[in-house]
Amino acid sequence: MSNETLIRCCAPTMACLKTGNMFNCSFESRQQMTEELRQLNGRLRRKGLRILPLKWQEGKALLYLYRPARLERDLKDPLSRKLLDECGYECTSANLCLSRLMARLRKGEDFPHEVGLFLGYPPKDVDGFMHRKEHYKLCGLWKVYDDVEGAVRQFEKCRHCTEVYLRCYAQGFSIDRLAVAG
Repeated sequence: MSNETLIRCCAPTMACLKTGNMFNCSFESRQQMTEELRQLNGRLRRKGLRILPLKWQEGKALLYLYRPARLERDLKDPLSRKLLDECGYECTSANLCLSRLMARLRKGEDFPHEVGLFLGYPPKDVDGFMHRKEHYKLCGLWKVYDDVEGAVRQFEKCRHCTEVYLRCYAQGFSIDRLAVAG
């Protein structure tokens, strides 16, 4: 996995603007990818970040870079808990919720609608996507059902962050330096 791919797909999480990002990454050897992720986790742990393979498939892995402390906080939101409960999650910890998400993805189910809760999307928007699919007010990084102005600001922050991070990386900044402690 290239550092540029990680930055292009995950800069907002690296900068503490989002809880997590998911992206597909090609690999030649699962063992090599696992080792690369282990080393990356060793470097990013002190910044409050973790990267996990959510699903392995032929030559590709669905990777999840996230902030465990922020995910724990996000999933304690009452609406988040209600939505996860509707989908059969044990909400006693973020790790249990993440295990359930991984199991759902690995079973080959369609991409679960509640995944937005793991990415830091507003619970009201995830609820809207799950229950009122066609009645969104705006479509950007996610479909917005509630706070359009707040979402527009967040979309712009994420876009700008990614531009800045890619520029800094091109100037020689390392992943370790770009990742913000949080």
